[in-house]
Amino acid sequence: MKIKIQNLGVLKQAEFTLADLTIICGGNNTGKTYATYALFGFLSTWKDILTIDVDDKIQQLFAEGVISIDIQEYIEQTQTIVTKGCQEYTKKLPNIFAAAPERFKKTKFDVIVDINDINDISLNMKFEDKINFPGGELFSITKNDDSTELVVTLLVEKAKAEIITEIFNDLIANALKEIIFYQLFPRTFIASAERTGAAIFRKELNFARNRLLEEMSQADDKIDIGKFLFEGYQDYPLPVEKNVEFTQKLEKISKQRSFLYNNHPEVLNDFADIIGGEYTVTSRDELYYVPKQGKRPPKLSMLESSSAVRSLLDIGFYLKHEAQPGDLLMVDEPELNLHPENQRRVARLFARLINLGIKVFITTHSDYIIKELNTLIMLNHDKPHLKRIAEEEGYQTEELISAEKIKVYIAEEKLMQPKGYKRKIKCPTLTLANIDPEMGIEARSFDTTIEEMNRIQEAIAWGED
Repeated sequence: MKIKIQNLGVLKQAEFTLADLTIICGGNNTGKTYATYALFGFLSTWKDILTIDVDDKIQQLFAEGVISIDIQEYIEQTQTIVTKGCQEYTKKLPNIFAAAPERFKKTKFDVIVDINDINDISLNMKFEDKINFPGGELFSITKNDDSTELVVTLLVEKAKAEIITEIFNDLIANALKEIIFYQLFPRTFIASAERTGAAIFRKELNFARNRLLEEMSQADDKIDIGKFLFEGYQDYPLPVEKNVEFTQKLEKISKQRSFLYNNHPEVLNDFADIIGGEYTVTSRDELYYVPKQGKRPPKLSMLESSSAVRSLLDIGFYLKHEAQPGDLLMVDEPELNLHPENQRRVARLFARLINLGIKVFITTHSDYIIKELNTLIMLNHDKPHLKRIAEEEGYQTEELISAEKIKVYIAEEKLMQPKGYKRKIKCPTLTLANIDPEMGIEARSFDTTIEEMNRIQEAIAWGED
């Protein structure tokens, strides 16, 4: 899946492809977060913005009482449907970013679906849904696991059904979306750069309650509850609001079990080693961190815990309670508040997740993360001395990663000719970095800074000569 961007924040024109591990690195204010939030917004809202036209099928259903819909017909329209959806999504970007609409007047966001992914859409699944309405059943939607057709059966009289034509349209379209597009767009979880604050103020950051209090304080006599409930509020960018909502539901979330919990507890043990303990939520929704120390370790609140513990909170709960194969885990600056050694361990954790079928997308300023990933790439070869080094340094086979699974983009200024411009200009974009299977990732963003520091220190040390 390729994402194309025009005039989004500082990014005049850029594109990037989603890989098993996608990394955007670069300096501050170069567009990394803009690209990340835009992608997350699309993957979080595609079910609402994609439209599938089944009007002619509805009329046939009313006339015949039962119809068979060829799903392949809509698979062939996949890119057209996605392109049209991106046009609608672009209009919603002000809400995604909680920013003024004027900033997105010239923005364009496009998703190009890989033709191989479209060809790989599997119809070998069973689908059943029966739609009820006050007074009885409306219609049923079924698909056998060996069929390419969706069968829709009307269960009420035609006259009653025609009154709610729009409901029929939406539900049949949603069934087609579930069968086709759930295979193309991963279920996505994001840990935004604001996650540390969300961990501390998770009780106070109740957006719905705060809005109601604000409405009450500004109202002269009475509150328009309807307006309050249905007006489109957006105080913070969508990823930030999603982080806050997630932390507010930890007591409920903690009752669930991820596939890592059930099948790969060693991954959770690695994570526990990184934070030096574990999180726990009581039945009264009290959140604590319990460090691994002594026979009776203290239970610490988030305010009493380290900033590293707070910054990894939502990632820890996601891994233990929600993670499933095929997910996309997005982390904005995973190095936040982490010692360099733990930055290295987080890189190894990401590699394990990728090898277990969870895609990972990060933005980073961390040379430690990139260099550790380079080590994992360089060790991933069948050579005796590499196996010896891996064993001596404590690297597990499950942590090694193929260069083919990674795409790295550098957010930087580059001479280019954006659409609509008559000549080339220097502007921020995303440049695909070279990844050598033997030597790893060429991260110019960090290398230039490190080389400059080395040059200055060498001049200081040897300048007298």
